[in-house]
Amino acid sequence: MAKLTVEDLPLEGKKVLMRVDFNVPIKDGVVGDDNRIVAALPTIKYVIDHGGRAILFSHLGRIKKEEDKPGLSLRPVAERLSNLLNKPVTFVPVTEGKQLEDAIDNMKNGDVLLVQNTRYEDVKDGEYVKRESGNDPELGKYWASLGDVFVNDAFGTAHRKHASNVGIATNMPGKAAAGYLMEKEIKFLGDAVDNPERPFVAILGGAKVSDKIGVIDNLLDKADKIIIGGGMAYTFYAAKGIKVGNSLVEKDKIDVAKQILDKAGDKLVLPIDNVVADKFNNDADTKVVEGDIDNGWMALDIGPKSVEEFKNVLKDAKTVVWNGPMGVFEMPNFAKGTLEIGKFLGTLTDATTIVGGGDSTAAVKELGVADKLTHISTGGGASLTYLEGNEFPGSAAISYN
Repeated sequence: MAKLTVEDLPLEGKKVLMRVDFNVPIKDGVVGDDNRIVAALPTIKYVIDHGGRAILFSHLGRIKKEEDKPGLSLRPVAERLSNLLNKPVTFVPVTEGKQLEDAIDNMKNGDVLLVQNTRYEDVKDGEYVKRESGNDPELGKYWASLGDVFVNDAFGTAHRKHASNVGIATNMPGKAAAGYLMEKEIKFLGDAVDNPERPFVAILGGAKVSDKIGVIDNLLDKADKIIIGGGMAYTFYAAKGIKVGNSLVEKDKIDVAKQILDKAGDKLVLPIDNVVADKFNNDADTKVVEGDIDNGWMALDIGPKSVEEFKNVLKDAKTVVWNGPMGVFEMPNFAKGTLEIGKFLGTLTDATTIVGGGDSTAAVKELGVADKLTHISTGGGASLTYLEGNEFPGSAAISYN
């Protein structure tokens, strides 16, 4: 039985509550990267083109005290959304109460309204109470009461159990549907992981093995090869008895890394050389080393031989999923490995290529190859949860047809 999608809902004249992911960078009251806003447009346009009244909910950042609120208002997002839609967007600066209720009652078919940052509800009277991020049942029930149907199009928070996704959906049985973005994300990731065209290669980077243990474990049964880069590679080095110098190692995860290596056999592909530095600084002295890393040196990127080895593994792939950088991507001198992998993925025209995670996504955009890839996920944490083989609370709460 399939999940409901936005096209299954009656929309004409309906108050359509929508959970979107507008968690975007804002500086000096101006939205920086509007990719997540753009990603939500198809669903918003479908709702208003079919006579619905779109009432949008989103979080922005983390709010733990009253002082956090002014800098995390969604007002700049409402202005950007208005420009993108080329129509007015009503911004309501509160998350509950008469002002919000009146604004919703005054909407006409095709109107768009954006509610203030849902995480304002995490702090009440100066106290950190986590009503939104803790899925307070009364808050979910209240928000659900404001509309007729619910559309969840926020893949980026689908792995979280919040009042604005699970809370609303559970209070609208038979009336909660997935938006186009949610549907697309789950389809691409689901097909890649559960029904991949082979060879299927996963590229996993980032600092810590502990962040990716579940992903590696799940993918070992599904992928043909798993390329490991980033800081977590050196915990695997330590597990193999290779000297790591001052490189990042999770000592409490060395035994886990040994178990993964035993289970993986030749499926796991580690760097064969590394760019090492004498300090954690973009301007540090560097050299390329193979094998053991001397004390006083730390690996901050994969080396040129590793890049070629990884390309060799990828060249015949038909499905590639990439999550996480190959080195310290935020430092230009240690971003080359990540950029080289991103550039090469752009040449795989005969493969399904899926990228998730902030640094990996930034790399393919910086290189201008984003349009050459099959899919760029809007949710790094959510895509990781999916790659672990776990169901999302946000999508689990969507009604069945």
